[in-house]
Amino acid sequence: MRKSTATRAPSPKSPSRAKLLQKGNLLADSCPSREVLMHMTSRWGVLVLLVLESGTHRFSELRRAIGGVSERMLAQTLQWLQNDGLVDRVARDAAAPHVEYSLSTLGLQAARHVREMADWIEESLPLLLAERARRAG
Repeated sequence: MRKSTATRAPSPKSPSRAKLLQKGNLLADSCPSREVLMHMTSRWGVLVLLVLESGTHRFSELRRAIGGVSERMLAQTLQWLQNDGLVDRVARDAAAPHVEYSLSTLGLQAARHVREMADWIEESLPLLLAERARRAG
Protein backbone atom coordinates (compact mmCIF):
# COMPACT_ATOMS: atom_id res chain seq x y z
CA MET A 1 0.00 0.00 0.00
CA ARG A 2 1.14 3.51 -0.77
CA LYS A 3 1.24 6.08 1.95
CA SER A 4 -0.76 9.17 1.27
CA THR A 5 1.28 12.29 0.56
CA ALA A 6 -1.63 14.61 1.24
CA THR A 7 -1.18 16.80 4.29
CA ARG A 8 -3.79 16.76 6.96
CA ALA A 9 -5.45 19.90 8.14
CA PRO A 10 -4.37 20.78 11.66
CA SER A 11 -6.78 19.69 14.32
CA PRO A 12 -8.82 22.46 15.94
CA LYS A 13 -7.00 21.84 19.22
CA SER A 14 -3.47 22.20 17.81
CA PRO A 15 -2.40 25.61 16.52
CA SER A 16 -1.12 25.76 12.97
CA ARG A 17 2.56 26.40 12.34
CA ALA A 18 1.75 29.78 10.79
CA LYS A 19 -0.24 30.72 13.90
CA LEU A 20 2.65 29.67 16.15
CA LEU A 21 5.10 31.73 14.11
CA GLN A 22 2.84 34.76 14.31
CA LYS A 23 2.44 34.55 18.06
CA GLY A 24 5.75 32.98 19.01
CA ASN A 25 6.44 30.12 21.36
CA LEU A 26 8.44 31.51 24.26
CA LEU A 27 9.13 28.06 25.67
CA ALA A 28 10.76 26.82 22.46
CA ASP A 29 14.55 27.07 22.46
CA SER A 30 14.72 28.63 19.00
CA CYS A 31 11.88 31.14 19.40
CA PRO A 32 12.98 34.70 18.54
CA SER A 33 10.67 36.08 21.21
CA ARG A 34 13.15 34.85 23.83
CA GLU A 35 15.69 37.44 22.73
CA VAL A 36 13.13 40.23 23.05
CA LEU A 37 12.14 38.86 26.46
CA MET A 38 15.79 38.91 27.53
CA HIS A 39 16.20 42.53 26.41
CA MET A 40 12.97 43.74 27.99
CA THR A 41 13.32 41.93 31.30
CA SER A 42 17.03 42.42 31.90
CA ARG A 43 17.77 44.58 34.93
CA TRP A 44 18.66 47.56 32.75
CA GLY A 45 15.97 46.92 30.12
CA VAL A 46 13.21 47.10 32.73
CA LEU A 47 14.63 50.27 34.22
CA VAL A 48 15.10 51.98 30.84
CA LEU A 49 11.49 51.20 29.90
CA LEU A 50 10.28 52.58 33.24
CA VAL A 51 12.23 55.83 32.89
CA LEU A 52 11.27 56.35 29.24
CA GLU A 53 7.63 55.78 30.16
CA SER A 54 7.67 59.34 31.51
CA GLY A 55 8.80 60.81 28.18
CA THR A 56 11.83 61.61 26.04
CA HIS A 57 15.27 61.65 27.68
CA ARG A 58 18.84 62.27 26.68
CA PHE A 59 21.46 59.60 27.34
CA SER A 60 22.94 61.52 30.28
CA GLU A 61 19.48 61.96 31.84
CA LEU A 62 18.85 58.23 31.57
CA ARG A 63 22.21 57.46 33.14
CA ARG A 64 21.50 59.79 36.08
CA ALA A 65 17.99 58.39 36.53
CA ILE A 66 19.12 54.75 36.59
CA GLY A 67 21.43 54.30 39.54
CA GLY A 68 24.33 51.90 39.05
CA VAL A 69 24.19 51.50 35.27
CA SER A 70 27.48 51.93 33.43
CA GLU A 71 27.70 53.96 30.25
CA ARG A 72 28.52 50.81 28.29
CA MET A 73 25.56 48.81 29.65
CA LEU A 74 23.13 51.67 29.09
CA ALA A 75 24.32 52.11 25.49
CA GLN A 76 24.03 48.37 24.85
CA THR A 77 20.57 48.15 26.43
CA LEU A 78 19.30 51.13 24.44
CA GLN A 79 20.65 49.56 21.25
CA TRP A 80 18.92 46.23 22.00
CA LEU A 81 15.61 47.94 22.76
CA GLN A 82 15.95 50.13 19.67
CA ASN A 83 16.65 47.09 17.45
CA ASP A 84 13.61 45.35 18.95
CA GLY A 85 11.46 48.34 17.97
CA LEU A 86 10.72 49.42 21.55
CA VAL A 87 12.86 52.57 21.69
CA ASP A 88 13.22 55.40 19.18
CA ARG A 89 16.52 57.28 18.89
CA VAL A 90 16.67 60.77 17.41
CA ALA A 91 19.92 62.66 16.85
CA ARG A 92 19.33 66.41 17.25
CA ASP A 93 21.57 68.71 15.23
CA ALA A 94 21.37 71.82 17.38
CA ALA A 95 23.91 74.29 18.78
CA ALA A 96 24.77 71.48 21.20
CA PRO A 97 24.16 68.24 19.22
CA HIS A 98 22.62 65.46 21.30
CA VAL A 99 20.62 62.24 21.07
CA GLU A 100 17.16 61.75 22.52
CA TYR A 101 15.47 58.47 23.36
CA SER A 102 11.75 57.78 23.66
CA LEU A 103 9.42 54.81 23.59
CA SER A 104 7.89 53.72 20.31
CA THR A 105 4.24 52.68 20.18
CA LEU A 106 5.31 49.10 20.90
CA GLY A 107 7.59 50.35 23.66
CA LEU A 108 4.71 52.16 25.35
CA GLN A 109 2.71 48.93 25.34
CA ALA A 110 5.67 46.99 26.73
CA ALA A 111 6.36 49.62 29.39
CA ARG A 112 2.79 49.32 30.69
CA HIS A 113 3.30 45.59 31.29
CA VAL A 114 6.72 46.12 32.84
CA ARG A 115 5.21 48.85 35.05
CA GLU A 116 2.58 46.38 36.32
CA MET A 117 5.32 43.93 37.26
CA ALA A 118 7.46 46.64 38.90
CA ASP A 119 4.46 47.94 40.86
CA TRP A 120 3.65 44.42 42.07
CA ILE A 121 7.25 43.94 43.22
CA GLU A 122 7.24 47.27 45.07
CA GLU A 123 3.89 46.52 46.74
CA SER A 124 4.90 42.96 47.64
CA LEU A 125 8.45 43.75 48.74
CA PRO A 126 7.83 43.40 52.51
CA LEU A 127 6.29 39.96 51.97
CA LEU A 128 9.02 38.93 49.53
CA LEU A 129 11.78 39.98 51.93
CA ALA A 130 10.09 38.23 54.85
CA GLU A 131 9.79 35.04 52.80
CA ARG A 132 13.40 35.29 51.70
CA ALA A 133 14.51 35.63 55.35
CA ARG A 134 12.30 32.73 56.43
CA ARG A 135 13.75 30.43 53.78
CA ALA A 136 17.32 31.49 54.49
CA GLY A 137 17.28 30.67 58.07
